[in-house]
Amino acid sequence: MSTIGMASNLPDKKKQAFVTYFLGFVFVFFIGILIVCYIITKRTNPVFLDEHGKPVASAPAHDHAGH
Repeated sequence: MSTIGMASNLPDKKKQAFVTYFLGFVFVFFIGILIVCYIITKRTNPVFLDEHGKPVASAPAHDHAGH
């Protein structure tokens, strides 16, 4: 198969550009969702409940600086 024959099977430049930009948008959107989820989970302050719905006493929170 010649190079000319292979080039005719490729979609035109507008379709390639659309697919490239669309996949880029999907990738950036997905990474944005991951970042937002990470930020939200870092800000949460979970309260663990027992089987009766009462809060369970937990160890005091500590920072990671060794204090």
